[in-house]
Amino acid sequence: MSAVRALGGDGDVAADLAARYAEPHRRYHDTAHVLAVLRDSAALAAELRLPPEERAVLTLAAAAHDVVYDGRPGEDERRSAEWAVSWLRRAGVSAGHVSRVEELVLATLTHAAPDGDLTAQALLDADLAILAAGEATYDRYRTAVRAEYAPISTELWRAGRSAVLADLLAREPLYATAAARARWEAAAKVNLARELAWLRTP
Repeated sequence: MSAVRALGGDGDVAADLAARYAEPHRRYHDTAHVLAVLRDSAALAAELRLPPEERAVLTLAAAAHDVVYDGRPGEDERRSAEWAVSWLRRAGVSAGHVSRVEELVLATLTHAAPDGDLTAQALLDADLAILAAGEATYDRYRTAVRAEYAPISTELWRAGRSAVLADLLAREPLYATAAARARWEAAAKVNLARELAWLRTP
């Protein structure tokens, strides 16, 4: 992976990443999702004019952010960060850059970036870009996410999902970067409100 080489490391993790994101239990957090986050975070990084090293750590964090996904919020993000740390150390990436990638992956726990951390903001905004998808694509997304939590009862799912959507809808702004707001804010708010109304309908 070129981002690893850009940070002085050596090694290729593409096969392991591909296998993990292709796991059969994944319905949304799969290969298509990670490729979209890589694409959108790179576009935001370019608009934000992030320096080369930050672009490299952003690429690695985007690639690793859902590498472990078992439908266990909190635990999945921590284990994904642990995976990234372990692999990057073996690849010879410096401790400072490894810590930076770990920090970015862990930012997806709360989806709140530290003030002024444009790299974290780019990652989190890209991760939420799906919220602004066209209506049909958004409906496939919400159906896929529900399938990943199939063991949870409809009642509990509606309550939990409604709380998440209400929190996102209340964020002003939803997206941290101006570039993401220009691209996605209006459409995302429409989709969130529509799904929330559907969940709250008896």
